[in-house]
Amino acid sequence: MAYVYRISPQRRNLFGTFSVNTNIILLNLILFIIFGVLLGLEIISIDSIAIKPANILAGKYLWTFLTSMFMHAGFFHLFVNMFSLFFIGGLVQRILGQRRFLYFYLISGLFASLFFVLSSLIFSSDLNTYAVGASGALFGLVGFLMIITPNLPVFIMFIPIPIKMKYAAPGILIVLWLISIAGNVPIGNTAHLGGLVCGLAYGIYLRHKYKNKTRAISRYFS
Repeated sequence: MAYVYRISPQRRNLFGTFSVNTNIILLNLILFIIFGVLLGLEIISIDSIAIKPANILAGKYLWTFLTSMFMHAGFFHLFVNMFSLFFIGGLVQRILGQRRFLYFYLISGLFASLFFVLSSLIFSSDLNTYAVGASGALFGLVGFLMIITPNLPVFIMFIPIPIKMKYAAPGILIVLWLISIAGNVPIGNTAHLGGLVCGLAYGIYLRHKYKNKTRAISRYFS
């Protein structure tokens, strides 16, 4: 019926007892604690975990493209991202299947970090600004749903009425940008934008390749 890859019991076991999305959430929780302890004991530095454009452009700490996706600035930051991932990731995983969801999630996060670094260089931003969090990958998932399930009603922030995904996705991005500007809050808006662009691109690709299946998904989740 839809662009859903059915996972056989044998394949499902490759990911353990839990789904990929659940494992990603657990990994974020575990690494948040581990990184926090290591930083507190000064065993490692923030440069070895968070992505910093100056480091990347100098060819140093390249692994932070990955580690920064699993580190958060505080418990509230972690909670908001994981709460969102629980619902958004669960839906995208149902549509793509676990294996493709994992690849897409990681690629979205990596592209978001790359976009953050390049935008800092191009627009002469502070190259010493750090970025951490799963929100870049999350916005990739949001961008994907914006194309595949544009009329899906969702609740965002403190708005008590559902909003269609095609309006909610850009709305969230704009609100976060305004908050960061008005309150001088260090939010990785360019990373969010990079993730969103990655998700939009993948969604458009699938819509053109699987026209009937993606159309059926859009109707089902409307």
